[in-house]
Amino acid sequence: MADILIDVQNATRVYTMGTRTLYALREVSLQIERGEFVAVVGPSGSGKSTLLNLVGGIDKPTSGQIWVDGTRIDVLDENALAIWRRTHIGIVFQFFQLLPTLTALENVTLPMELRGDNGRNRRKRAEAMLERVGLGARMMQLPSELSGGEQQRVAIARALVNEPPILLADEPTGNLDSANAEGIITLLRELGDAGKTILLITHEANLARAAHRTLLMRDGQIVPEPLPTLASSP
Repeated sequence: MADILIDVQNATRVYTMGTRTLYALREVSLQIERGEFVAVVGPSGSGKSTLLNLVGGIDKPTSGQIWVDGTRIDVLDENALAIWRRTHIGIVFQFFQLLPTLTALENVTLPMELRGDNGRNRRKRAEAMLERVGLGARMMQLPSELSGGEQQRVAIARALVNEPPILLADEPTGNLDSANAEGIITLLRELGDAGKTILLITHEANLARAAHRTLLMRDGQIVPEPLPTLASSP
């Protein structure tokens, strides 16, 4: 039997703008297995980011249910969601969102500080994660001293340092040149092939093809027109 980690059940998200009603999602259902790398593509306004926000507990559906790792998260209050996110979700954004006055190492230790890990453990794990993303020699640099691709690697290390079962990535190569983007694509594919569960939002065809499965969204719904993907490693 498949090990379903993410289970979105008939999720609808409606926003009200004055007298207008905007359907960001319309009864979307989606299951993602543990260890699966899924890319979601589609035009702007198709509902991609709304779907990612629901899975990450950043937003809640107007109707429907969101189950992640056996927990129904759409019924949790804000405090419970904050605690849940610290242990279950790592998020990578398009614009890195690193603190500019902290080194790469210090940025990566932040999620562990929020969780209350001790100082020695924080540093050891942060160093190991930066080594994993290829920045072992750059961990004492400030974000301004790093390239865009290096900053995104720091952001990925920060998202993974608490070892969450799920990595969410929202346009992670959207602010990078082609060379740096290719490095991030390679890193994400390596993570996916190593068994990390990844839900990725992207406009980049090359990045989408690195996933195990690709979904297309239009007008708040998943439509049956997937893009071809690269075969995953055995």
